Amino acid sequence: MAARPGASAERLVRLGLLFYAVLGAVAVAWRVGLQGQALWVVAGGSVRWVRDPALGVLAGSGVIFASGVFSRHSRMGARLARRLAELLGPLSARQCWILALASGVAEEAFFRGALQPVVGLTVASILFAGAHFVPRRELAPWTAFSLVAGLLLGGLFEATGNLVAPIVTHVLVNGVNLNRLVRDYGTPSGG
Repeated sequence: MAARPGASAERLVRLGLLFYAVLGAVAVAWRVGLQGQALWVVAGGSVRWVRDPALGVLAGSGVIFASGVFSRHSRMGARLARRLAELLGPLSARQCWILALASGVAEEAFFRGALQPVVGLTVASILFAGAHFVPRRELAPWTAFSLVAGLLLGGLFEATGNLVAPIVTHVLVNGVNLNRLVRDYGTPSGG
């Protein structure tokens, strides 16, 4: 019996949501339960509801631009984009944005909200890159990109004292880039 079209994309989204729910729960348990501190802001910090999202959009736009240039104007970038699109399979725009939102919130809660205050910017960024490591040569640039992205996201967390800018950046980068990968290098889904 053949799997119906879109079944693998739906499975990827369900597994992704489960994984990110667990990661987010670990972040909350660690930061709030074990450390007794707020997850979204550092001690004494607050959110500036115009500045922080605007910084996230600005940073995310820069990353999206740079990754687009890399994938369109270098062989290594084009190979990476094709391989990532192949691994993702066909996803709809809705599925891309669902994964972007889940990954952006959960990864920032864990790596910046819970981990970075304990181990610092550099170690949290290295661990973030390690979480994006796949032992395939053609995917090595993705790990390097993740290290740079981790430093940027962690820097936004340090500069603002909260997770708003890093989450906005992360969701925007993942949402736009997942859609770009599927549209330009893979097979989009209709679902």
